[in-house]
Amino acid sequence: MNMITFMLTLSLVLCILLTTLNFWLSQMNPDSEKLSPYECGFDPLGSARLPFSIRFFLVAILFLLFDLEIALLLPLPWASQLQSPTTTLIWASALILLLTLGLIYEWMQGGLEWAE
Repeated sequence: MNMITFMLTLSLVLCILLTTLNFWLSQMNPDSEKLSPYECGFDPLGSARLPFSIRFFLVAILFLLFDLEIALLLPLPWASQLQSPTTTLIWASALILLLTLGLIYEWMQGGLEWAE
């Protein structure tokens, strides 16, 4: 099996696995906060000059981190034409594993929770 077929198969399996996991773990009964017209968590009738929570900045930094991950992994399909494509696959897998472990650590520390 060549490298491109392996990468396409791995991508397809990962997409199917994550989609199935999403349907299995998602919450199907929305609460009153989710059904309100403003989902940001602020009271729409209160003052507009309330300070932002630091949680918004944390989510923005996490978004930038994973956006950078996509930019780093973008040339991966073209790297299959190199002399040793398995080395490239190992480095890409190490990058994804490192970011996944960081996300799990942040999740376990409660950094992604909006309210404590």
